[in-house]
Amino acid sequence: MASISSLLSPPNNLLYNPTKPLTLAPILHFQTPKKTHFQNLPNFTFSPLILSPKRSQVLFAVAEDTQVDVSSEAARKLYIGNIPRTVDNAELTRIVEEHGAVEKAEVMYDKYSGRSRRFAFATMKTVEDANAVVEKLNGTEIGGRQIKVNITEKPLSTVESSLLQVEESQFVDSPHKVYVGNLAKTVTTEILEKFFSEKGKVLSAKVSRVPGTSKSSGFGFVTFSSDEDVETAITSFNNTLLEGQRIRVNKA
Repeated sequence: MASISSLLSPPNNLLYNPTKPLTLAPILHFQTPKKTHFQNLPNFTFSPLILSPKRSQVLFAVAEDTQVDVSSEAARKLYIGNIPRTVDNAELTRIVEEHGAVEKAEVMYDKYSGRSRRFAFATMKTVEDANAVVEKLNGTEIGGRQIKVNITEKPLSTVESSLLQVEESQFVDSPHKVYVGNLAKTVTTEILEKFFSEKGKVLSAKVSRVPGTSKSSGFGFVTFSSDEDVETAITSFNNTLLEGQRIRVNKA
């Protein structure tokens, strides 16, 4: 029978023996890699690029402005200028549809006098129809007047469109208004207003643009506060030179 001391004594292989080195399980040490730099290269600081949903939409819109969809309305819409005042929507549709399928045709009328403003727009069903109408009708005569037909051009960028919208919103309309035709392409709204201000008090002025573009349509409008000013403008400026071209001035 084992003695009590032998039971209380631990086995020899568990006792610390100073003559033998103590063997322990290996300990793994993890160290954060030291910051290093590539030789002969500048140090770069990187930061994450975060685009908010709103920002992403803006970038996408700008990208769209640089591309033109040939099947879009702008590529199928026609400007038809210098038409007789007697041409209405029905007759315009009849004239245009002889050369292509018409989606919509509309003559522009003055909201005060109700008279035709001598130009119209027609949206064709396809780009091919639009091109055919331009080829067949541009430069032809209707009612003794040589008409102008062209496709509205590449849509404006967001910035250009905003500027033209501001210009349009600043125009003050009035029943006392003159139509100014045969404008040179260099005539701006500012030039037009300054020119007519020499003989009277101009309420407002604007140069008409080919829809969807910043290109002048070759005509504009000037408004006054009285019929007397209108008559003075017609008498003073009709058939006079503006930017090298003789302009036509009559009641709008």
